[in-house]
Formats: sequence, structure tokens, C-alpha cells
Amino acid sequence: MSDVDSPWLVVGLGNPGPEYAANRHNVGFMVADLLAERIGGRFKAHKSRAQVVEGRFGPPGPSSRRVIVAKPMSFMNLSGGPVSALRDFYKVPLAHVVAVHDELDIDYGALRLKLGGGDNGHNGLKSITKAQGPDYHRVRFGIGRPPGRMDVASFVLKDFSGTERKELGYFVDRAADAVEGLMLDGLERAQGTYNS
Repeated sequence: MSDVDSPWLVVGLGNPGPEYAANRHNVGFMVADLLAERIGGRFKAHKSRAQVVEGRFGPPGPSSRRVIVAKPMSFMNLSGGPVSALRDFYKVPLAHVVAVHDELDIDYGALRLKLGGGDNGHNGLKSITKAQGPDYHRVRFGIGRPPGRMDVASFVLKDFSGTERKELGYFVDRAADAVEGLMLDGLERAQGTYNS
């Protein structure tokens, strides 16, 4: 199977459990949920310690992309294990892995798409990079910096504020569009459209 025909693995990063569902750190899960909805699929438990849904994006025919959307159920700092297991199971090349995650150094709602790079202190990325190297795509969803002297860990594990929630649906929708754009049009075109 050539890389062109290989499936894509889109991993929304977050923490499992209802108490984390609306946290800033779980925006990757929110984007994954929307992508699953767009495929028309339901998440199912997979032996890799992840919830997965399989489907296709793009117009029917040779230009459509087979995709596995996943939410690791291992907690953020252990995301690397499930991602590696899913890659092995579905035969996904590293360049077809997309991690969707929260990013402190970008203003709330802004997006940055990139291939490779460091983890910027993000425990989910740290774990994935340790398991398989850094050369995978990232869709970085800006959550901004904590106010005042608030601890970073407390900030990411808090729910979005009331003001932020007003626009959250729009930004999650745009991030899902960016993931589709990346798979269908390639990184450079997607960056031109979505990097804010």
C-alpha cells in the first residue's frame, strides 16, 4: 500500500471521564467528536485503549481519504501507547498521524497546523513523540495563557469560561475543517487557509 492510499489517523487528545469533558485540555476530544459526527459513525472501544470511529472524508472516488478518528482512553500523559498501537493495527505511516490538541502559546480559538517540532511542554505530545518520534502533524488549538498567576496545570484542567463557550462551537467546527483540509489538500494549503 503506497503512502497515498494509506489511512489517516486523527487523534484528539484529552482525558477520559465526564469530569474532564468540558476542560480546555479536552478540546482535542471535542474536535474528534465533531469529526466522528461528520463521518456519521459512533465511537467504539478498541483494544489499543482508545475509542475509534472509521470512515472516509472527501468526495467519493480516488481523492477520498480513509480515516480513523481516535480518542485515547489512557489519560493525556500516556497517549503515546494507544497511538502506537493504533498505527500498528491500521498500518498508518507517521506522516498520516494528526494530533489535535490545546496550545497555551496561541490566542484562544486561533489555529496553527504544522508537521513535526517540539512538544512545548504538552504531556500528550511528549508521550506520542517519545513513542514514535516527532514527525507527525499537529493541529494546535489556541487556549491562551492563564490569567494572572494561575498555575498552568489548573488552567488547562478548568472548563472554558462562559465568554469562551459562546464561540467554542465555531472554533471547534473550524478546527475540524482544518483537519479535513490537511488530509484532502495537504499541509501547505491547509496552513494558508487556517493558520490564523
